[in-house]
Amino acid sequence: MTEPQIALMMLGLFIGLVFLGFPIAFTLMAMGIGFGYYAYFDAGRMWRGFNRLAEDAALSDQISLWIEGLFNNRIFDLFINQTYTVMSNEVLTAVPLFLFMGYVVERANIVSRLFSTLNIASRNMPGSMGVAALITCALFATATGIVGAVVTLMGLLALPAMLKARYNPSFAAGIICAGGTLGILIPPSIMLIVYAASSGVSIVRLYAAALLPGLTLVGLYLLYIVGRALLQPGAAPKPTLEEVPHVPRGKLFMMLLTSFFPLAVLILSVLGSILFGLATPTEAAAIGALGGMVLAVIYRAMSFQRLRESVYLTVRTTAMVCWLFVGSYTFSSVFSYLGGEQVIAEFVTSLDLTPLQFLLLAQLIIFLLGWPLEWSEIIIIFVPIFLPLLPMFGIDPLFFGILVALNLQTSFLTPPMAMSAYYLKGIAPPELQLTQIFRGVMPFLFMVIVCMLLMYQFPQIVFHLPELFYGG
Repeated sequence: MTEPQIALMMLGLFIGLVFLGFPIAFTLMAMGIGFGYYAYFDAGRMWRGFNRLAEDAALSDQISLWIEGLFNNRIFDLFINQTYTVMSNEVLTAVPLFLFMGYVVERANIVSRLFSTLNIASRNMPGSMGVAALITCALFATATGIVGAVVTLMGLLALPAMLKARYNPSFAAGIICAGGTLGILIPPSIMLIVYAASSGVSIVRLYAAALLPGLTLVGLYLLYIVGRALLQPGAAPKPTLEEVPHVPRGKLFMMLLTSFFPLAVLILSVLGSILFGLATPTEAAAIGALGGMVLAVIYRAMSFQRLRESVYLTVRTTAMVCWLFVGSYTFSSVFSYLGGEQVIAEFVTSLDLTPLQFLLLAQLIIFLLGWPLEWSEIIIIFVPIFLPLLPMFGIDPLFFGILVALNLQTSFLTPPMAMSAYYLKGIAPPELQLTQIFRGVMPFLFMVIVCMLLMYQFPQIVFHLPELFYGG
């Protein structure tokens, strides 16, 4: 077999092992080292110590030298260097800080107050409870960036309230599932940090580029909720005074001041300091982590147990991301050394695709990968395969990254592997069937596709803010 053929076998074997359920980070590292041992095998270099060994050397010295040469393969040097590169990556330093901010906010009892306040503030709107749930999801998802946490908490908080208010069960479930995924797109998104580390694109420009698409998607969701409430009032009945009491304006303002504004100010201060160049993403993330702790103290929700849980979950998630990077960098280095990237590039070139056709093909592949894989695995492992191909088609990696972020919304919403639906089913009342949740998310999935089509048709949705803030 030629080296490029071995590279393709390496990729195919990895995909097969992933579908069999092997841990992805350690599979990447094992395959990278295993195939790398073959790729970098050099007997002359590895056992050159025998050239200096005396002819009458003891057998123990020969065995010792042979074992030493066995581990003198350059793949081990590569693995150590890649590990050091990942652990010293300044962009990734923001990941644990943003995660810590999210876990602290999650435990600060802010969400229940926020949903109650927005529910009262929007009570005269069509589909008011759905609107309140979606905005709460969007704010909470933006603050945490953790889809499972948002869907689970909002499912415990908002879903029973909407079902009690006689909302259509599928409609209510779809709102929570769709709203919970927004955090991987709207800044300060952890997914965009990981993409920036993988692609070399400025995280500041990525954040600016993601704002309008994120707000567009939220607007489409709200448009659907309000439109369905107007056209089908039975799906989202107007709440009664018992369900949502009338509150004087002064009291409502104080409720907003103590629930909505603190979280909004925390998010805007973190995001604003990044976009306007007042702080690096890492510095802004540190400010956000401190702000989350301050909010938890103000809301009297900070305890040693909750702090310990937040630290533990932060360390666990950060370690997973970092080891995925280590495995991916090692795997991709060996894959490229064997000529795998060149084979893929030549194959794609031979298809004679237009830039639009290439984008559609790439997004279709990422869409399908979103069924069995997490977004972190797709961004770290598979997106780098497409990145070297972008210059061939004149595609900006910034635009590609935002498209991928939007596309990954669909991976959480597309049956039969819609993870947000399974998160919600795990805590939903027994009478809410999984098929009902799937039906509820389909219109929101359509809204994501509409948003992607708008980006294809009007690329300035992505480029306007980066060009306005930082030039072309």
